[in-house]
Amino acid sequence: VTSIADRLNVEFALIHKERKKANEVDRMVLVGDVKDRVAILVDDMADTCGTICHAADKLVSAGATKVYAILTHGIFSGPAISRINNAAFEAVVVTNTIPQEEKMKHCPKIQVLCFCHLLKLWIYLFIILWC
Repeated sequence: VTSIADRLNVEFALIHKERKKANEVDRMVLVGDVKDRVAILVDDMADTCGTICHAADKLVSAGATKVYAILTHGIFSGPAISRINNAAFEAVVVTNTIPQEEKMKHCPKIQVLCFCHLLKLWIYLFIILWC
């Protein structure tokens, strides 16, 4: 990921999470500086959104001016929608690999991108950045 940030000439920070058991984050550590910056959390999926909402709170506490989340799969089960609505996110962007119409009615922060367009963009960026 740092090589992508280097190629795009952007700053990079990460949140390291430690788990003592499955589905339970024991500790979360921010590595890098986000003060007065827009933060973008990238993850493969979010289910109940406890971890990603905790990460958003950590970024805001560290001085991030805005926080966005970009997820491949938004499962959004249980308390997820309530957590997102109450979290510091400007937007939570997910692909349409899982239908989101019903969830979007209850959470205006959720935005959906068509996976086919993202795949096309990823292929283009791969060619530009690595070939």
